[in-house]
Amino acid sequence: MNLDQERQAIREELKLLRESGARRQDLSLHACKRLFFDLGIRPSMAAVRDLTQTGSASDIPKDIDSFWERIRSTSQTRVGAGAIPEALETRAGELLGALFDEALNQARSTLDAERSEMHAELSAAKQAVREAEIRREASDEAVQRSEDRAQAAGERIRILEADIATANTHGAVHHEGLQTAVRRLEAENETLQKRVDTEQSTNAALRDRIDALHVEMRQSTEHYAQQIKDAIAEAERRVKPMLVELDSLRSMAATYQAGVRDNSRKEFDFIQQLAAAKARGDRLDAQLREQSDEIDRLTQETAQLHAQQGIDANVGGLLWSLASTGRLSAGELTRIGTAADGHVALPQHCPKCSEGEPELSQVDHRYELFCPECDHTSGPGDSRLEAVTRFISAAIDTSAA
Repeated sequence: MNLDQERQAIREELKLLRESGARRQDLSLHACKRLFFDLGIRPSMAAVRDLTQTGSASDIPKDIDSFWERIRSTSQTRVGAGAIPEALETRAGELLGALFDEALNQARSTLDAERSEMHAELSAAKQAVREAEIRREASDEAVQRSEDRAQAAGERIRILEADIATANTHGAVHHEGLQTAVRRLEAENETLQKRVDTEQSTNAALRDRIDALHVEMRQSTEHYAQQIKDAIAEAERRVKPMLVELDSLRSMAATYQAGVRDNSRKEFDFIQQLAAAKARGDRLDAQLREQSDEIDRLTQETAQLHAQQGIDANVGGLLWSLASTGRLSAGELTRIGTAADGHVALPQHCPKCSEGEPELSQVDHRYELFCPECDHTSGPGDSRLEAVTRFISAAIDTSAA
């Protein structure tokens, strides 16, 4: 039987003694006997404590001292019981006393060493306890900081929710104001359109009148010219007899010239009226264009507000920034949906070929961004945000590969 098996047998014996109600002193004494007599090992505090699994650092040395005292008493009794000479008995007693003293000194030195070892272990245990306390305090502080951060995050979330509610309210008020302005501008535009139609009708009537005057003037001129020609021919035939008639014709010519000048003046007046009407029409056209531009701008703002769906510009910009840098997963993009589409800017150039201008298409509520130059596509997505993000991230992944 080896040493380990012998120690296990001693432990079994001690277990039986413990179950039978043996005291600690009895257990320690039995362990010392087995170690000293059966194994040839001098009993020590560590060896006895390992076998008995009981007793303190002060109790076990006392039990060991009691064991040695019993050994010494038994040795003295045996020496004194035999019939030996007195001198030999004295020498034997001195030898046993020296052996006992030496054993006692050895036991004390061993006890001191084991006591030092126990003190070192106790100091190490205290140090471990202090370090554990420090780690526990650090953990408590970390937990407290985490709770503070969680509380601050909760407060920030409540503030953001309040800001979003305020932004939604302001957006609704602004939307109602825009609708009122659009209705007012549409009414003004209709009124201006009616005025323009009236002015155009007036201008058309004036142009018709001017054309009629031109035709009349041309007819009068031809008629008077023919009369003058006939009069000149008749005067050539009747020079002298027709002097009086020639004077009459000259008077008629003067009257004709006055009529021509009067017609020219009337034509000039009509031309001035036409120019004034044209300038007025140009001013109305300019006003109409300005009103149309204003209506287009308000329509774009209304469409943009409809697209933004009441989301604050800062929140929409933050979502677009996170998506464009690839920090939103596909599930998060699906949960966001089309809520942030109004804040998404289409890329001016394809990130893959750097030449094509991407085109956004929408079929059956599915969005797809496509480059006509290199056929790079984002694939169908549930929102404009998802399509643009996938278009940019796919081009970046292809370039990295």
